[in-house]
Amino acid sequence: MRALKIAATGMSAQQMRVEVISNNLSNMSTTGYNTRRAEFSDLHYQQMARAGAINAADGTVLPTGIQLGLGVRPAAVTVNLAQGALSQTGGDLDIAIEGAGYLEVTLPSGQAAYTRDGALKRNGEGLIVTSDGFPVAPEVTIPSDARSISINAEGEIYAYFQQAVEGQLIGQLNLAGFPNAKGLEALGSNLFVETEASGPPVISSPGQDGLGTLRQGYLEDSSVDAVREITELIEAQRGYELNAKVISAADQMMAATTQVR
Repeated sequence: MRALKIAATGMSAQQMRVEVISNNLSNMSTTGYNTRRAEFSDLHYQQMARAGAINAADGTVLPTGIQLGLGVRPAAVTVNLAQGALSQTGGDLDIAIEGAGYLEVTLPSGQAAYTRDGALKRNGEGLIVTSDGFPVAPEVTIPSDARSISINAEGEIYAYFQQAVEGQLIGQLNLAGFPNAKGLEALGSNLFVETEASGPPVISSPGQDGLGTLRQGYLEDSSVDAVREITELIEAQRGYELNAKVISAADQMMAATTQVR
């Protein structure tokens, strides 16, 4: 009874789809989050009669044959790289990326990671860090006597001091671009790391080499479309129920077979 195993793969696939949707909905308020989409492929087919095989002595050829599919399998969970809306916060260290690119941060292990979460902070030493305390690369330290800072679209950071009209350049924020940003490995905490699929990062100033620009005082919202996610959730639920009905029908057929006298 192949239907039992086939329907089981269908239920597993729809369950995975629901899990991806639930993760999207749970990150509706996550800064810079991009939606994920589960993709599936059909499993291999059992060739009961191959198309094109000779069917008779006179050379008659089977036009289609008999190919029985064996179910479905997960193929990928793809990231939809869409620009989220920008929300004004007024924070001097809140940075939104308009366009492509990621901020580079340094993990405690020394490994480079990348993020679009521009909710930056200043630690006790004046170093610009992420919400988890990871320093932004290249490291920039804000002087303790600076009364305010300004970050322009090209990533230049200026500090303003008492009794000084013009700001002093204290650092530069760069952006990293990738040949295939969808191939980045997600670590959680809005962080990604380079993989062979993503390709090596191209580090450049904002606004150059196809990278986006920065906007101070704004944060990028999640790109999750709640209406679309709920619609897909209903579709996944219906698909799960239909596969469950197939299993129930196959079970009844097997029961009928065992009751034959």
